[in-house]
Amino acid sequence: MSAPSIPKTQKAVIYDQPGTVSTKVVEIDVPEPGSGEVLINLTHSGVCHSDLGVMTNTWSILPFPTQPGQVGGHEGVGKVVKLGPGAEASGLKLGDRVGVKWIASACGNCPPCQAGSDGVCFNQKVSGYYTPGTFQQYVLGPANYVTPIPDSLPSDAAAPMLCAGVTVYSALKRSKAQPGNWVVISGAGGGLGHLAVQLASKGMGMRVIGVDHGSKESIVKASGAEHFVDITKFPTDDKAAAISAHVKSLTTGGLGAHAVIVCTASNAAYAQSVLFLRFNGTVVCVGVPENEPVPVASAFPGLLVSGHYSITGSAVGNRTDAIETLEFAARGVIGAHFRTEKMDSLTDVFHEMHEGKLQGRVVLDLS
Repeated sequence: MSAPSIPKTQKAVIYDQPGTVSTKVVEIDVPEPGSGEVLINLTHSGVCHSDLGVMTNTWSILPFPTQPGQVGGHEGVGKVVKLGPGAEASGLKLGDRVGVKWIASACGNCPPCQAGSDGVCFNQKVSGYYTPGTFQQYVLGPANYVTPIPDSLPSDAAAPMLCAGVTVYSALKRSKAQPGNWVVISGAGGGLGHLAVQLASKGMGMRVIGVDHGSKESIVKASGAEHFVDITKFPTDDKAAAISAHVKSLTTGGLGAHAVIVCTASNAAYAQSVLFLRFNGTVVCVGVPENEPVPVASAFPGLLVSGHYSITGSAVGNRTDAIETLEFAARGVIGAHFRTEKMDSLTDVFHEMHEGKLQGRVVLDLS
């Protein structure tokens, strides 16, 4: 196909006052693809809780503060409109729909990359943090690392799969839970959580207990959870013990869950997580709490030893995980509950997210 006309400037949403919840729509230059890169005309971008942590400088795991003018976002979908030198070797063509993920690029050569652990690549570039993200109309991506989007999957529906979807899919695989096993999804009504419920129950044959605020019950049940546990129904003075006893009572024989996937950025959720497990069970840490780091409160060595419990982390997924997640979505096995907003409403979306009122996902229409 013939090359489309590309403007000199574009609209982008920047973090204008990092450290606060504040964004601004500005005009910036459209970049030129370098060697091995493609220029993508983005139409949609998901909005993730990680973007909130980057914008507000509340993620203590990040090495540097976010700078004013940073373009955020890491769930972008659009069409290739220009190939840089050598990019054709990837097989990409003008007009191909592709996605940009949290890991905007991985080197492919370091030990983690060679082991298929793109999420901990030693030379990674993170989209929306010191690398221009997907809250803009045009973005660059490595031709060999952008993710192909299935023809049957609409772009707005594909966007949340590029971080939320692939992250929970990878986490479920790391949990080693099998079909028929009990899995607790903590934060089950959030952007990651409701997709984890769908993947576990409908895609991987697991029995799911969703844990979240009572306002999220309908979305969790609709996503396929067998049971819903309302965290507000338990006493605050000994919540972990009370809620864990109830969760275990819902599982076969009252033994507990084979795996717990913590999708929420809540230290309280982590404190409860180990207590939900049966023998040989695994907690998978996904959501990263903000502000000062706090250890997992219930992770006493004696408890881990006596129950053969494991605690592991899962940082997004690799290229194969992303492709498989999009195939689940294209087949209709999973689908994000989302609403679409314009670029200038992003600050309001972040306020809603920060207050814990957001159900499912928000996708920005970048047109």
